Amino acid sequence: MSGLTRYLTAAVLVRGADSGAAVGLLLLAADRHQSAATGGLLVAALTAPHLVGPWLAVRLDRARDRRRLLALAYLVYGFALTAGALALGRLPTAAAFAAVAVAGCCGPLLTGGLSSVLDDVTRSRRGRGWDALTYGVGGTAGPAAAAALTASAGPLDAVLALAVAAVAAGALVVTLPLTGPARPEEAAGLRAGLAVLVRRGPLRRVTLLTLLAALELGALPVVAVRFGSELHGTAAAGATLTVAYGAGSLLGSALVTAWPLRGEPEVLAARLFAAMAVATAACAFAPGYAVAIAGFAALGVLNAVSFTATLAARGAYAPAGAQAQVFVTSAGLKVTSAAAGAALAGTASGLGGQALLLAAAAATGLAVVAAWLDGKLTPAFASTH
Repeated sequence: MSGLTRYLTAAVLVRGADSGAAVGLLLLAADRHQSAATGGLLVAALTAPHLVGPWLAVRLDRARDRRRLLALAYLVYGFALTAGALALGRLPTAAAFAAVAVAGCCGPLLTGGLSSVLDDVTRSRRGRGWDALTYGVGGTAGPAAAAALTASAGPLDAVLALAVAAVAAGALVVTLPLTGPARPEEAAGLRAGLAVLVRRGPLRRVTLLTLLAALELGALPVVAVRFGSELHGTAAAGATLTVAYGAGSLLGSALVTAWPLRGEPEVLAARLFAAMAVATAACAFAPGYAVAIAGFAALGVLNAVSFTATLAARGAYAPAGAQAQVFVTSAGLKVTSAAAGAALAGTASGLGGQALLLAAAAATGLAVVAAWLDGKLTPAFASTH
């Protein structure tokens, strides 16, 4: 099995475990007769600790053997998730929350942390396409596996299976051909690593695009439910729009794997996000439900391709001593912004699906305009140093 094959297998396993865990914990909480609030707090305990990502990224940038740190994180994730699942309903709820929060602290190394080491495995643009595909496959297969295993064996077994998947990913990561920095002590510290995102023009602009456009990505599932019900009269219609979006994302990831992106990553990202803003606005004026389904599928394709461009940009522009910090911090900002987008869409759902889609398009369009203005106003020297 080649190094890239092992990387991709580990990435699908661990990202599937991470995305499926939220669904599994919600189903387990309901099975243990816990309140809906308890289920929601468990999911929050799993996602909120992503804020520790930059500190973990410093350790990863400085590690002589990054395989061991990644594998340890996946092992801890699996065992902590297991402990949380076993404690729920049997021990004080705080014990379950604490265990799940420990798992959540490892989360940044399941996403951006793993992506940050891909260049040691392969430097091809196709590799970035494959990496983006693992996010889509994991994000789809994880929740599906949690639901299927819950139906066949029960929610506890479902969560335990996801924990095993994370541990298995750790066993694969140990075998990857990764190298550590020649002088770990020279890797960027936390403050210097975070400053890279601000001082390097291309990274700053791609981060700005990612941060503002993520508002739309977080809002889309909420908007889909409202817009679908308005067009077709049922809440299930909204779920279909979400499925179409997910299918489009998988297709887009497959396309950039077969035909890798060419050109300057920053320019590609800006153009793709601009196309996504236009496509989102067009969806708002869909004349019928079938057209809306096609539109959401197109949004999924554009999202996957633009995500691949941002991954390529981070790999191209991040300095050697701060690769992990760039990937992990960018991923954490994206998660936080997406959560804000979902909250804003839920709060403003009374405006209607069309208005929400136009607002989402405006947010992504604003990201493109802000990045363009930054490029025009920033001196060329500052953009590359």
